[in-house]
Amino acid sequence: MQMYLLALNPTDSVTEGFLPAARRLGLTVTVLTDQPDAHRAVAAAGDEDVEVARCAVRDVRAVVSRISAGRRPGAVFSNSDHLQVQAALAADYFGLPGKDWRAALRTKDKAEMRRRLAAAGLPPGTTVRAAELPAEQDLSDALDRPQVREVPFPCVVKPREGVASEDVVLVADPAELAARCREIRARRPHDALVVEEFVSGRLHTLETLGDGRARRVLGGFRTRLSPPPYFIEERLTWEPDLARPLVDQVLVQLDALGVGFGACHTEFVVDGDRARLVEVNYRAIGDQCDLLLAELLGVPLFDLVLRVHLGEPLPPGPWPAPDAAACLVYPYARTAGVLTAAPGPEDVEVDGVRLAYRPLREIGSRRPVHHTNRDLLGVVRAIGPDPARVGRAADAYVASRTWEITP
Repeated sequence: MQMYLLALNPTDSVTEGFLPAARRLGLTVTVLTDQPDAHRAVAAAGDEDVEVARCAVRDVRAVVSRISAGRRPGAVFSNSDHLQVQAALAADYFGLPGKDWRAALRTKDKAEMRRRLAAAGLPPGTTVRAAELPAEQDLSDALDRPQVREVPFPCVVKPREGVASEDVVLVADPAELAARCREIRARRPHDALVVEEFVSGRLHTLETLGDGRARRVLGGFRTRLSPPPYFIEERLTWEPDLARPLVDQVLVQLDALGVGFGACHTEFVVDGDRARLVEVNYRAIGDQCDLLLAELLGVPLFDLVLRVHLGEPLPPGPWPAPDAAACLVYPYARTAGVLTAAPGPEDVEVDGVRLAYRPLREIGSRRPVHHTNRDLLGVVRAIGPDPARVGRAADAYVASRTWEITP
């Protein structure tokens, strides 16, 4: 059976997760991408059977045209934040299982997500006050709109359709809000922005997988962020015992957005006894969390995601609960410059904890500081018998390695 996989740049989720899963399922894969050389380099290193074809994947018309000219599709799939709407529309065009394109749009467009949740009749205090700053509107006029002035300080400004915490920043007052918006507009003149209430509390994720009829909660992580005003993910810790009322609140909000098919990675803050959504990424969790999650759960997670896109139901019955603890730690760059020293990939076991380190940036590369997840230098995945031992082993590993950046 033929699967078309829509992608931008290569990611570990695709190269280490979904492409091997497609091979196990006996699928013929064509990667449609606007960066074919990068994907061919990855394929040459691991899977020569994958076809890579150039396509303007952000344009659904180009995607439909390219698929129509090729082998008959059995599935259209993407794990990219930017391409969920296109993949959903293409799947629907060919009569294939897929996400509702409306839900994909609501989750990608952060302003539309806030509007949809505000209109859903959720319990008081659940929704987050927010306002949109249209790209075509004069910034001073946009900031003076009543909807913007109703958002309390401190607040967060972010691109309406951004990813990886890029240009997401906490601001304390109207003057700082205006200054930050001008800075972001200078870099992204064609992007609308969103100003929204800052919700303090514990940041968590909820990972779900649905087949359109049933939805399974896979679990979640507790997220530790860098100090304000930025939001870099420093550490994610597996948290199996999240209170069921909080999980149910998240699921009700996902239902209001129409989310229920395929993988979904939801970020939310626990504010007292309320779960308040930060954002919904209608795809599998990334930055190697999905690789750890598959190992932790002991199930063929990537295969299951693809199977629902092939029209298969989720397997019935409860999955065994993981009896292990896990975390991921992300060393990241604090200064701009050239990465002149860093550890290479490594798999070790210390005190019963399995540790896997994978670099995310090549030695010799020069980068600015983005104050986002794009600053990550590598990722440490750790799985072991209990949280304390896993945390100590991960911290000791990072402390014993060196990452040097030369200005």
